[in-house]
Amino acid sequence: MTYDIAIVGGGIVGLATARALRARAPRARLVVLEKEPRLATHQTGHNSGVIHSGIYYRPGSHKARLCVEGKQLMYRFCEEHGIRVERCGKVIVATSEAEVPRLMTLHERGLANGVPVELLEPARLRELEPHAAAVQALASPSTGIVDYGEVAAALARELAEGGVAIETGARVAALAHTGDGLEIGAGRLALRARRLVNCAGLHSDAVARLAGARPDVRIVPFRGEYYMLRPDRRSLVRGLVYPVPDPEFPFLGVHLTRTIHGDVEAGPNAVLAFAREGYRFARVNPRELAGTLAYRGFWRMARRYWRMGAYEMYRSLSKAAFVRALQRLVPALRPEDLAAGGAGVRAQAVSPDGSLVDDFRIVTGADAIHVLNAPSPAATAALAIGRHVADLAVEAFDLR
Repeated sequence: MTYDIAIVGGGIVGLATARALRARAPRARLVVLEKEPRLATHQTGHNSGVIHSGIYYRPGSHKARLCVEGKQLMYRFCEEHGIRVERCGKVIVATSEAEVPRLMTLHERGLANGVPVELLEPARLRELEPHAAAVQALASPSTGIVDYGEVAAALARELAEGGVAIETGARVAALAHTGDGLEIGAGRLALRARRLVNCAGLHSDAVARLAGARPDVRIVPFRGEYYMLRPDRRSLVRGLVYPVPDPEFPFLGVHLTRTIHGDVEAGPNAVLAFAREGYRFARVNPRELAGTLAYRGFWRMARRYWRMGAYEMYRSLSKAAFVRALQRLVPALRPEDLAAGGAGVRAQAVSPDGSLVDDFRIVTGADAIHVLNAPSPAATAALAIGRHVADLAVEAFDLR
């Protein structure tokens, strides 16, 4: 089997990239390679379903531009494909005077990024979220909710109808460069491709190394754990209630999110996972954990963020601590209102100096493009990321 481009990774970013490549290079033979038996199994399938507005991200960054563009594309795609979506809005609450300057920074970022925002006094906040508490808050009315699994399924149907091959159970284990492309060993498959696009998420750095690249970052997995509100207490939250995030840490803090299916999720925290697919505390992959521990960037990160990491681990092990964090947002919450929920794993790129890569990181080579860092809001931005990668491919791979 011979293709022009092989896209590694059947999550929402890989599928959206294949869609954009089909539009930009309609004659190209494309294949999507997904290692699992089903598409969208990992980050896409464990996503809480928020369509982010673009309020958080540094103006001019890839995250800011692609999130704002991707949000509009996502709403349009859902409407065109009959996927249930809701613009429920979000409030970000400052629960102390010390958090107000950071809230003002978010307001400024929202305006700079062209995102609708509204500063809220406590009385106005109570109109939107009667049970939320704040000294001041920020409303983000263009934030929405969707099921990204349904979006991925619609993308896959569109790709199949457009002649794109989709191979599941195709873990890329070998890549060899030839004079005119790459030979790829993927599970039961042996195939050739002129070019490669790596959207492998949790394994993106490993795929890059297989392809002969030397990525300047390494993926460190962080597990995010959720609780669920009991059905009779879901009325405590109308839409989404978020804290003011710590600008030094690329996680948003535990929050309350109404899902498109009517549930209310509480979380997630952010703790080191002992496997790249470590959805449970007890899940340990010795080889992957050893790779993390052998990385000097991990230890520099640990020294820089050890207090935050220790608190996140404590909150993971203590429901009472988790509840206290949520009660800062909605004081009426009680421990008995929460039942254990699921978990997701974030593929976080870490630099050798220990810094957590905050922006999307996309690296272009002679015969490959590697999406090396695409955490939240990558699902929101997926269609825009796909377009961006396709534009890079047209130039780098001479697809015109």
